[in-house]
Amino acid sequence: MEKKTLKEMSFLDHLEELRWLLVRSSAAVLLLAFATYFVSDYIFDTIIFGPTRATFFTYRFFCDFSHQIGFADSICITELPFTIQNTEMEGQVNIFVWICILAGFILAFPYILWQIWKFIGPALYEKERKNAKVFIFVSSLLFFMGVLFGYYIVIPMSVNFVATFSISSVVKNQFTVESYIGMFKTAIVSSGLFFELPIIIYFLTKLGVVTPEFLRKYRRYAVVIVLIIAAIVTPPDVVSQTIVAIPMLIIFEISVIISAIVYKRKIKRELASK
Repeated sequence: MEKKTLKEMSFLDHLEELRWLLVRSSAAVLLLAFATYFVSDYIFDTIIFGPTRATFFTYRFFCDFSHQIGFADSICITELPFTIQNTEMEGQVNIFVWICILAGFILAFPYILWQIWKFIGPALYEKERKNAKVFIFVSSLLFFMGVLFGYYIVIPMSVNFVATFSISSVVKNQFTVESYIGMFKTAIVSSGLFFELPIIIYFLTKLGVVTPEFLRKYRRYAVVIVLIIAAIVTPPDVVSQTIVAIPMLIIFEISVIISAIVYKRKIKRELASK
């Protein structure tokens, strides 16, 4: 029978391990954040503010796609009528620092996962501890996929929606750089973490917190929530909403399948131990 090989550690020992996990992870983030300083011009001009231009990849892709499906120029974006301005004396300095930290966090994510794995490793079975490389690779891949999804799908759709929404022609859109960067950071981080859902469900199922039956029971609510999110961040057309909603629903369904597999193995292990 497979057994766990646990170290006898006191509560204070666990706190000390957690403290060093946070110290090493923070150091990695800050080191990589400092490294991004040397490419900050490219990060801001090309990456951060790329979605504010009508020539951005996503807008051109949707325009080409609309022509292919016979929608002509119905979802083509030729202009984003807004300007971005700074209204705080230290606004640009603060934004520069936080964007570098965000970039450092994204780049350091695999290392942070490795630190987390080392922390929880003693509580896992020996076979599970041997899968550290698989865990880090899959988790990192999902996170980076989520970041790309947020950058190429969620952010452009959100920018297009708020730029073209108008209550009156009298009102002109002049967004503060803080509000734009806030939306940017939220979309990137939340999308990256959302794509970690299969990994989170894996561990929650192993801990007995959730079951596949629970996920199936509340599937309809998850679908409604996803559709609401898609409707909020996209223009009011079915094509855009579908493009946003489908990947999120696929991630949820993958999580349900993983939960079912883990739960089945857990039951078999419990029966074998009796």
